[in-house]
Amino acid sequence: MRALRWFAVLLSVLCSAAALDGAEFKGGALDPPRPAPDFTLRAPDGTAFSLREHRGKVVLLSFGYTFCPDVCPMTLSELARVRADLGEAGKQVRVAFITVDPERDTPKRLGQYTRYFDKTFVGLSGTAEQLAGVQKAYGVTAEKRAVPGTSAAYLIDHSAFIYVIDTEGRLRLMFPFGTPVEDMVHDIQLLLRR
Repeated sequence: MRALRWFAVLLSVLCSAAALDGAEFKGGALDPPRPAPDFTLRAPDGTAFSLREHRGKVVLLSFGYTFCPDVCPMTLSELARVRADLGEAGKQVRVAFITVDPERDTPKRLGQYTRYFDKTFVGLSGTAEQLAGVQKAYGVTAEKRAVPGTSAAYLIDHSAFIYVIDTEGRLRLMFPFGTPVEDMVHDIQLLLRR
């Protein structure tokens, strides 16, 4: 939890209200934007998912795991609402859920889990080393915590930001857990108008 608090402080220092065409973002805007760290991970169907191949779309990255009891399902439910609220523009938004639990999150499990929320969402996995590299590049913290006497055996305490990458492949925004759906829709609409 100390790492999560540290990261929240870092985010507030890095982020400021930024203007785009006279309108302000409601989420944590990175000003100036920076190139989003590229990566290639495996989609549930076995194909490679490379971030750079999704230029022209707004990409929303979320890190979590399928055994997560609260934050992850709530985040994916909210992202499904965001896509729905965007209407036709939602087709220009790609949501990727990157596992922080490669031991239990098989590609098949990730595919079933993400499709439950929205058939267009993609769950991404890879080797522990690949995933650790992506987590480090995005400043994601994830720590296993044993939970004796439960069927889960362990939970993973992890940071819970949604990383927003614009159509040019730049990391533009970070939505902390609990950001209202309306605010996310507002900011994504601004990015899609550009």
